[in-house]
Amino acid sequence: MARIKLDLPERFAFATDLPVRITDINYGQHLGNDAVLAFLHETRVRFLLSHGLSEVEVGGCGLIMTDAVIVFKAQARQGDLLRCEIAAQDPGPLGCDFVYRLTRPADGVEIARAKTGIVCFDYARGRPVRAPEPFLRACTPAATREACACG
Repeated sequence: MARIKLDLPERFAFATDLPVRITDINYGQHLGNDAVLAFLHETRVRFLLSHGLSEVEVGGCGLIMTDAVIVFKAQARQGDLLRCEIAAQDPGPLGCDFVYRLTRPADGVEIARAKTGIVCFDYARGRPVRAPEPFLRACTPAATREACACG
């Protein structure tokens, strides 16, 4: 069976620590796949907040997720503390990909890596829109913005 390979950047733009709660545990007694998506969401929200943004306001529009990939590497259990890192990749005129790494600092074990496709979205009109400058500043270096003509 073919496996998904997800390459990660050398550096991440932001990190936050999140505890694995009992409500994050599935019937296998480890971190559930649905909970991993919630960890990604919380990490993304905290990253945006660190730039004065939110998922509903990134400079005149909101954000919508277009896809998600999770590659599981190891199990996490209730009580574990996970370091959740995020970085933006592949910027385009409408958005970018966010990539994530979840590790357990206690032993350095990588728990999961993930990617979410994010598009800037006008919820009032129900359609994608060009990525506004505040979002681009938060997610991409200036040289990348100029090279892809995203700004």
